[in-house]
Amino acid sequence: MSKRKYKDMNLYDLICSAQEDDYDALEELIRREQKNVFASFCYLGAQRENLSDLTQEALFRVSKNIKNLKNPKLFKSWLGQIISNLFYDDLRKKQRIPDSVSIESYWLNEDNNDDNVLNICDNTTKPDEKTLGKELTDVIREMIGRLPEHFRLVIILRELQGLSYEEIAKITHTNVGTVKSRISRARTKLQECLKPYLT
Repeated sequence: MSKRKYKDMNLYDLICSAQEDDYDALEELIRREQKNVFASFCYLGAQRENLSDLTQEALFRVSKNIKNLKNPKLFKSWLGQIISNLFYDDLRKKQRIPDSVSIESYWLNEDNNDDNVLNICDNTTKPDEKTLGKELTDVIREMIGRLPEHFRLVIILRELQGLSYEEIAKITHTNVGTVKSRISRARTKLQECLKPYLT
């Protein structure tokens, strides 16, 4: 089968082929999903320097475990669970390993002179990043990032991943009513924040 045919395949058939060790199908599946996975981590608020690593790990887990997916129709939900798990694992690691800088080692180095500058990383938003943030997509990302975590996750799973309320409820270990309520409240908050940019 030519690679062009894989590009024309629907998602279900592509997944089924990938599960049967069709590496061209798996390659096309990864190609289709990579931007979406990257965007999901971005909107969830993963640190910029971790975005590529998280995306790569998520896609690696898809490749490694695609045969374990019993129902190809549940692929999006399964992928959403992988993204969610990786994001929260990364958050937990960050909480366990605080960033630190040894100022003492700098001052104890006798080779230092007045021309040397101690550089400490500043993770706050830079002026040029604020300027770029005026573009609508960046504003939306920023507004989503400001949402409480439980709102942010459900809105990303619904709007970006296209999951059903039932699938989101399963991923977030809540009921469908809670999911609907959180999505509704998240949308309302986003609309309020975006009014100045849309009028």
